[in-house]
Amino acid sequence: MAKPVLPHPQHPSSSSNDQFNMASHNNSPYLSISPVPSSGSRPMGTLCNALNRCARKAEALVDDFWNHPVRVSPSITDAAVARIAQGTKLLAEGGHDRLFRQTFQILPGEKLLHSYVCYLSTSSGPVIGTLYISNKRIAFCSDYPLCYYDAPGYQHWMYYKVVIELDKLATVDPSANRLNPSEKYIHMITRDGYEFWFMGFISYDKALKSINEALQHSCRTLSLF
Repeated sequence: MAKPVLPHPQHPSSSSNDQFNMASHNNSPYLSISPVPSSGSRPMGTLCNALNRCARKAEALVDDFWNHPVRVSPSITDAAVARIAQGTKLLAEGGHDRLFRQTFQILPGEKLLHSYVCYLSTSSGPVIGTLYISNKRIAFCSDYPLCYYDAPGYQHWMYYKVVIELDKLATVDPSANRLNPSEKYIHMITRDGYEFWFMGFISYDKALKSINEALQHSCRTLSLF
């Protein structure tokens, strides 16, 4: 199976200067970035560089996985730790529904159905976050802000998002590494040919079922009009 890549997105580069390469972040109808409001207490360059070094470690894990498929990356342990971190965030923000509403602009009649901690696979490495499934959309947002410099000394923070309306999805398929079937992925293809790979689910089967049920319900609803 070919290494999964996302057609256009980029996240923190592996260059030696620890900078997010905004020039390589090509436009996509499903991708967006959400700036983090500036604050006098916002960490400065040292923390930014540390976060990007962590991102490069994650990239190395994924590269190691595809070159050595017997190894697990991201591991179930990583996903479990992420779930604990998400639980802490949910307590602070007031639950899944409120966090979803704060993160994405709600559509008329939209209702959140499920949410899952996972990784979004990109050509630069995995981005950890939360996958939201509503009766109208599939939405993903990174759990932590990424940082970049648009000029020396000018630091910016942003959340990485993917939003796909259900009627824009063509297929949702299970996928796995043929040499290590325990490594499972959810492969989504939009009607205009964009591919997205989600991995590292703790409840993979439940997530896949939830997405397919939402997609089927959307198709039935559209057929009534």
